[in-house]
Amino acid sequence: MIAAVLLVLCASPALGSTQVAAVVPQDPALLIGSTLTATCSVSSDLGLHASQLFWTLNGRRLPSATYSVVGPTALAVTLPRLSGSRQPSGDNLVCHSGGGHVLAGSCLYVGMPPEKPVNLTCWSRNTKDLTCKWVPGGQGETFIRTKYTLKYRLRWYGREKECEPRGTAEPYSCYIHRDLALFTPYEIWVEASNQLGSATSDVITLDILDVVTTDPPADVRVSRVGELDDQLTVRWSSPPALKDFLFQAKYQIRYRLEDSTDWKVVDDVGNETSCRLAGLRPDTVYFVQVRCNPVGIFGSRKTGIWSEWSNPTAASTPRSERLLSASCDPKSGELNAALRRELKQFFGWVREHAAGCGGVSIKLYDQWRVWLQKSHKTRNQVGTRASVPRRAAPRSPPAETSEESSPRTDKDTRTHSTSGNRRRRRGSRCERNTR
Repeated sequence: MIAAVLLVLCASPALGSTQVAAVVPQDPALLIGSTLTATCSVSSDLGLHASQLFWTLNGRRLPSATYSVVGPTALAVTLPRLSGSRQPSGDNLVCHSGGGHVLAGSCLYVGMPPEKPVNLTCWSRNTKDLTCKWVPGGQGETFIRTKYTLKYRLRWYGREKECEPRGTAEPYSCYIHRDLALFTPYEIWVEASNQLGSATSDVITLDILDVVTTDPPADVRVSRVGELDDQLTVRWSSPPALKDFLFQAKYQIRYRLEDSTDWKVVDDVGNETSCRLAGLRPDTVYFVQVRCNPVGIFGSRKTGIWSEWSNPTAASTPRSERLLSASCDPKSGELNAALRRELKQFFGWVREHAAGCGGVSIKLYDQWRVWLQKSHKTRNQVGTRASVPRRAAPRSPPAETSEESSPRTDKDTRTHSTSGNRRRRRGSRCERNTR
């Protein structure tokens, strides 16, 4: 009951001619560290002497050592080195009679004036609205109620407007949902004010088209690539809200293992709406998300703002046939040694049988595997791998597998090889070794 009375005192103090007691000063605003002396005066009609009165601050009785009698019906209290108010609505300083009845009270607003708001940023979702956020200046805590107002106007001829705060908005933000103009810059700033002072942020100038973000990409799908145990294909659709706008989107993909919180980001997807992830673990569940950055809406030259990530989509890679056929898991050192031996055999075969090819390809590798199996059958050898017979000298120069190993100087050949490499790079921009 006492708490309710204190709130009423701070909200609407009644100072009429019929009042039987009063506290002076009434509802002062003070800087942190200040000293306050307040006086409670009671009507002589109450028959109370000053020695019968006492004070409370936020419901706690103040020690009598802080009191001083200034008259038969007046008792003062001194509060040194005040700290910040415990609640934005002010601290309750109340005068009581000896029986504990509330006689009068005052609200103390102890805090700091606001500092200049900083980091004002704004963005528009699909060009339909504008949301702005900022950070209070300094440490951000003023200890008393501080009002922040977002103001804006068209740069050259518009009248000043205020953003109307919404109850569901985040702190230090405001949402403008109507009457916005395109192709015209706005001036936007924030004003902060309380009972101890005011401050204004820097003015930013922006065009709505330069700060557009959008909804996350829709219809994200992740699927296997045939029986390949280390790859997944990701496909998605452009944000539907921007389907009628002229722009070029950029996309990013991120993915993680099912039992991990660490995301890996693929950031060179470009304007494609599909991507193949390579180098994944076999028989493993992955979670994948996609986000969009609308670039150049209606010819804007500014970089867009990334959307939120899409909801996670899960898919698993196939189980590896190598793991199924193996009786045990070899050590990593044994795997590396076996791989080096196989590559040595393969390139030896290339020098003898594929000297005229312009580069090494998977098709060439498959041809070697067929040749190797036939060679095994011919010699009736037992084992999964056999060495290629060494010859006294190679019949032809090595195949062009790199720039250093190529002895050719013919201009047409170099041009053909370069364009072929370019085509391969363009076709696999999104495919990468992700281990």
